[in-house]
Amino acid sequence: MKLLFFAFALSSFGGSFTGVITDTMCGAKHTMMKDEPDDKCIKVCVKGSSEYALYDGKDVIKLSDQGKSAKFAAQKVKITGTLDPKTKTIKISSIERL
Repeated sequence: MKLLFFAFALSSFGGSFTGVITDTMCGAKHTMMKDEPDDKCIKVCVKGSSEYALYDGKDVIKLSDQGKSAKFAAQKVKITGTLDPKTKTIKISSIERL
């Protein structure tokens, strides 16, 4: 049992993550719809093949709960959750606007 817990601990990282809610296609810059606000670009991209993500100033990290993420498009947030380094996805426990 201890070995299983240790393996899980090595495969994920829990804590808090801060950044801006974006989408996986545009990432840090929303140039696809340059005359529109970022939140509108994000929502249009997500209606296509993109997914909500967190941009932390360096990396774009996918988010597990697309419904919770949608409410915070283009806003700076703090997410509490677990990062799966293999899938580069944060499993959201909670999300709050900063």
